[in-house]
Amino acid sequence: MSKRALKNYLKGLKKSDLEEQITDLYDRFPAVKQYFDFVFNPKEDKLVQEAKTKISNEYFPLKRKRARARRSVAQKYIKLFLKLEMDPFLTADVMLYNQEVAQTFSENHRVPDAFYKSMLNSFKESIQFISRNRLLAEFKDRIIIIYQNSQKQNWPYEEDFSQALDIID
Repeated sequence: MSKRALKNYLKGLKKSDLEEQITDLYDRFPAVKQYFDFVFNPKEDKLVQEAKTKISNEYFPLKRKRARARRSVAQKYIKLFLKLEMDPFLTADVMLYNQEVAQTFSENHRVPDAFYKSMLNSFKESIQFISRNRLLAEFKDRIIIIYQNSQKQNWPYEEDFSQALDIID
């Protein structure tokens, strides 16, 4: 169904029918519920704290022995924050937090090569997002520390990390 056809359909509904349809969507689809919950009660700080807790638990688990170290956990939250059009400052904070925790983890653990490639992608995405939202002044120090730690830990893709950093100069 096209957007135009949807609008025509909605115009033909009575107010009570429209309310019933929206309530039904709210009940059936978690994404719709999440959207309305956020729109009417945007607890951004709570979402950010939840994301940071999950990210930390991915690398330093409290209830299991072995860390999973999956970038996808952080990416899921970042994607959600972008979809909800959350404050870019908070989104950028979570993006960098993910990399900082991953670097702390990699100091004392052996990680596969794919981990470094994934962190490079996260680093690039973070810098682009921060630059696009004009938040460089607030996050430049953290970005540089992440870069320096990648160099200090002898991460592969050194040249690529350096090139990603060129965006902020």
